[in-house]
Amino acid sequence: MNEKIKWLREKLKAQNLQGMIVSNPINIKYLTGIEAEGVLLITLKENIFITDSRYVEAVNMVLTIEDEIIVNDKKYLTKEDYDGFFMFCENVGFEEKYVTHYDYTNMMHMYRVNLMETEDIIEKQRIIKDEYEISCIKKACKITDDCFEHLKTFIKKGMTEKEIAFEIERYMITNGADDISFDPIVASGHNSSMPHAVPTERKIKEGDIIILDFGCKYKGYCSDMTRTVFIDYVEDAYKEVYDLVLKNNEMTINDISEGKNIKVLTRNINDDLKLNNYVAMHSPGHGVGLDIHEMPYFSPNVDNILKANMVVTVEPGIYVPGRFGVRIEDTVLVTKGAGSRLTLSTKGYTVIKSNLENKKLS
Repeated sequence: MNEKIKWLREKLKAQNLQGMIVSNPINIKYLTGIEAEGVLLITLKENIFITDSRYVEAVNMVLTIEDEIIVNDKKYLTKEDYDGFFMFCENVGFEEKYVTHYDYTNMMHMYRVNLMETEDIIEKQRIIKDEYEISCIKKACKITDDCFEHLKTFIKKGMTEKEIAFEIERYMITNGADDISFDPIVASGHNSSMPHAVPTERKIKEGDIIILDFGCKYKGYCSDMTRTVFIDYVEDAYKEVYDLVLKNNEMTINDISEGKNIKVLTRNINDDLKLNNYVAMHSPGHGVGLDIHEMPYFSPNVDNILKANMVVTVEPGIYVPGRFGVRIEDTVLVTKGAGSRLTLSTKGYTVIKSNLENKKLS
């Protein structure tokens, strides 16, 4: 049997659940490799994937006999079929954080079962990556690093943020990525003071600071990296902030190891920013995997203990409203020793020379 489904069945049994309705497509992919639209039913005796005729052939190409998953075209299912899926099941789990109230009501009527919350049972299992998952994330990070090297020669004065964002997407997809992990952030000049700025028609100028936050997917697994670069030279006003952000990025990566408490790591960053008269505007990290943001989440208030083979980001940032911002982010593998950085792009001052002559690094 599929080992991940076997694990899930054991967990359900321990929680007095006789089955589960898996609706989140990320969790379905994690358990089965299936990326098609549909719902996965873990019943007393069988594993059933319900989809429609558009996806049946593609799903059957993904599955093997060992998966022991029956694929049903919902067009041919009757009311009696739905009534029978969970026959003799007292309690059936569902994904309470993913399912809407509308979906919940439909499930109650369709399957006629007592639905029970599963408290992120699959998401918690996804936190620890296996060898295959880590290899996919490493490949996604390599493509991301290569894209940054490309951007250092591609970006020119007079280009818009939107043009650069489009080039990020084009480069990664044409160089081995399945897709982008999220819409790239390209924030230049005063736009960089907004942590999640959307690329605009603003043109790159001499002396600009630019936040580049981007990542890609490889076989479904995500990378996430941010670099802050400069056009032609580095303004003195940027240096103190950049150095402080870089110090916290590197300090935290060195502190990451199995057994460390994320709450402590987060507080260390926040306290250092506060000591230097800056306020942390966002979480300095999160888990990465099939989702770009997944458990564990960095928080100053919640105890989360790091375990080997977790993959997390480290992304401290400082933002001066209306002026500029700096963020440096890496994807990091948790090991028993110091964190192993998977995004390997340089983090010193990156100065991109435009078509101007006789400009030197200040």
